[in-house]
Amino acid sequence: MSIIMTGGGTGGHLAIIKAVKERLVNGSLIYVGSTQGQDRSWFESDRQFKQVYFLSTRGVVNQGILGKIKSLWMLAQATVDAYSILKKHNAKVVFCVGGFSAAPTSIAAILARIPLVIHEQNAVMGSLNRRLSKYATAFISSYDDNSLIKSYPIKEEFFVKGRVRDKIKSIIFLGGSQGAKAINELALSLAPWLESQNIKIIHQAGEKNIQAVAEQYGKLNIKAEVFGFTTKMPDMMASADFAIARSGASTLWELSANGLPTIFVPYPFAAGDHQYHNAQFLVEQNLAWVMREKHINIDEVKNIILNLDDIKTKSRKLLKSIDKDGSQKIASLLTQIATQG
Repeated sequence: MSIIMTGGGTGGHLAIIKAVKERLVNGSLIYVGSTQGQDRSWFESDRQFKQVYFLSTRGVVNQGILGKIKSLWMLAQATVDAYSILKKHNAKVVFCVGGFSAAPTSIAAILARIPLVIHEQNAVMGSLNRRLSKYATAFISSYDDNSLIKSYPIKEEFFVKGRVRDKIKSIIFLGGSQGAKAINELALSLAPWLESQNIKIIHQAGEKNIQAVAEQYGKLNIKAEVFGFTTKMPDMMASADFAIARSGASTLWELSANGLPTIFVPYPFAAGDHQYHNAQFLVEQNLAWVMREKHINIDEVKNIILNLDDIKTKSRKLLKSIDKDGSQKIASLLTQIATQG
């Protein structure tokens, strides 16, 4: 049997595929992504996939009229290619995680009447998943009470390294591998105070910003661990006692699994403002804090960090907020559908 996995463009989508595929020990796994985005860097050399394909596609959203026409033409061509791939590998089920990379293969699955399983990462549904959800055999979302599976699929390492935080000896700033200007500026503004509190700084400044941010810490005569992309995020999070981060879905649930109390600073231009709504999902359960970029209050941040009782309470609750079997449940569902097909 062949299980086709598709979607990506960004790390948030691709992390879902990575977490689920590691639980799929039986069957032939095929990945279909895009020549654009991060798809190649994640899976081009991944030996767990029997074969990988990268189709010429790009996003349709935020394009001008001519750009949209070109994107739709590329989508049509890629859908024909994806249809051929599904037939070639006798696909039994297609697992879609959204993003423009997923469009051709998901549409081809519908046309070929192959079962389609969709995973939505965010509290606000992406445009592709919203359009395709009515055709799906199963729709999965950790924010939807009606979802067949509520547990979010993340790597087991984040659970294994989880712990209750009752002291703040280190803080991690997470702006993503591309960095976040607002978080970088907040970290540097807080740095002297954090130094006075003997709180170590771990800072994901973004690949392009490492040198500039490191130099700023140097001018402040403050030692900080500054990095961009890392494959050791479970260890990075585990070493921290508090976080200030963007609220992309994977980051949000990884922090939750690790029990790491967090102030979320959502990316203000995310589609549908989904990062804010992701964070609000936790805030409404008294599991986190959220600050809009334009409303960041340094004194409020300091007060939150100093309130150890609240931090300990949230940390304990976070560890109970997500089950570690999300990846396995999705893998089992895909296997079941593929076998039945």
